[in-house]
Amino acid sequence: QVQLVESGGGLVQAGGSLRLSCAASGRTFSSAGMGWFRQAPGKEREFVATINWSGGSTYYADSVKGRFTISRDNAKNTVYLQMNSLKPEDTAVYYCAARRYSGSSSSRVDAYEYWGQGTQVTVSS
Repeated sequence: QVQLVESGGGLVQAGGSLRLSCAASGRTFSSAGMGWFRQAPGKEREFVATINWSGGSTYYADSVKGRFTISRDNAKNTVYLQMNSLKPEDTAVYYCAARRYSGSSSSRVDAYEYWGQGTQVTVSS
């Protein structure tokens, strides 16, 4: 069992930066593929970024490529999402997710078995 707790969300002006953290409990974190997703009001949950177990492979949604960076520290059981040049359309609840059976990265919502409670990111124009 893995429990995920996100933090770091908040209100920021357009062009600003935030760093989200996702702290994981459980011994399997270091072998799990991890991802960040987001959900805006009235919209479906969408993929943002993903990283494999070692941190050697990352993949981003086109909408955030070049602005967001996903990373992980397995010694701290934590995955991060550095968000720069934020835009109003980045406003959403951001969720951290972990794969139970795979260390590979994935952009699919249904590839993840464990989810955090979410953290709100609001970007004002």
